[in-house]
Amino acid sequence: MRPQRNDGDANEYGYEHQHQHQHQYGYGHGHGHVEAEAPPAPIDKLLVASVARRFYLENQSKVDIAKEFDISRFKVARLLDAAVAHNIVRIDITVPAEIDAPLSQALAQRFGLRHAVVVSLTRSEGGTQAPGDTRQADRWLGTAAAQLISEIAEEGDVLGLDGSRAVEALSEAVTRLPSCEVVQLTGVHGPDLANAPAVTAVRRTAAAGGGQALPLYAPFVLPDAPTASILRSQPAIAETLDRFGRVTKAVVGIGAWEAALSPLYDVLTERERETYDSLGACAEMSGHVFDATGNVIPTELNARTISVSAAQLRGVPELIAVSGGPRSAGAVRAVLNSGLLTGVVTDATTARRLLWRDGPDDSPRTRDASGSASRDAHRDAHTDVHRGAYVVETAT
Repeated sequence: MRPQRNDGDANEYGYEHQHQHQHQYGYGHGHGHVEAEAPPAPIDKLLVASVARRFYLENQSKVDIAKEFDISRFKVARLLDAAVAHNIVRIDITVPAEIDAPLSQALAQRFGLRHAVVVSLTRSEGGTQAPGDTRQADRWLGTAAAQLISEIAEEGDVLGLDGSRAVEALSEAVTRLPSCEVVQLTGVHGPDLANAPAVTAVRRTAAAGGGQALPLYAPFVLPDAPTASILRSQPAIAETLDRFGRVTKAVVGIGAWEAALSPLYDVLTERERETYDSLGACAEMSGHVFDATGNVIPTELNARTISVSAAQLRGVPELIAVSGGPRSAGAVRAVLNSGLLTGVVTDATTARRLLWRDGPDDSPRTRDASGSASRDAHRDAHTDVHRGAYVVETAT
């Protein structure tokens, strides 16, 4: 039996061929079998375009549109569906990334993390990367990290940031933050101490919440240990270093132990690199080098770097690492094995490699509530990816 139309449908289009339109938009399904592969029926493109223009461009409600054209609001909904089906309205999502919630949850469960955010880079994954793709990937990972830290930060926190490119991208994306101190955790790469990206990132992030910025006006690596010791004693630098033990949340980058991927690797001599290579180096985070099992490799180099110590990192209640790219999986896995991290922001390709390569007996160390290393703490807790994945809303 054909459904009865309401009175408002009697003159929905104002045309003489009312019965034709009635069949086109769903009133005539009771007569005859419709083939599954049949093309969409012809439509009144002017009417569909008019309705779509008012709804999508002029932000008019369906009720108001229905009144203007003397049709029902249900008819308006069907016309809007037809606008998409007939390519009159094209949906174009300009953000080339999205959150992969299932991968995020799997990563959190596998590594016992409180927070895991996996970003699917929809326009570059699975193919050859264009020259700008690496920068684009850093941008969206930084955007995801900014959203995460904005959600978990609380007023009065001491937020630590290292000098990685991931943190620089975070600082460019963060728009809101509770009032908290923001502390630079590693020294500056390059000669311009005042205007270095790491210093700018700390200032920019602190400004997002109106909190105090504590930059570190010191080189990352010094020529020798005595020079580093003298710099650490300078009042402005000492004030920032004193905050390291008070950091409650931190965001840091992870780099593979390779040229251009690790800031520390790039400033070492060839002999120093060979020393680390012989000790099994495969990752760097905040000036510390890790082997594949997650152990920090101690050398005399630590005496001449200006950075947060490994022990201080272990004492941070929330330590979030950001890393992605085609060569990052091994490095991220090494640091995950250390038990230092409570959260990770990475790309979908890296997440899949982390999940596929790990077997059931290859359990990483994870943190218990006090921050010490343990194998299975939090395996069944905090696996909701900080209460679910969020949507990146930043426009390009």
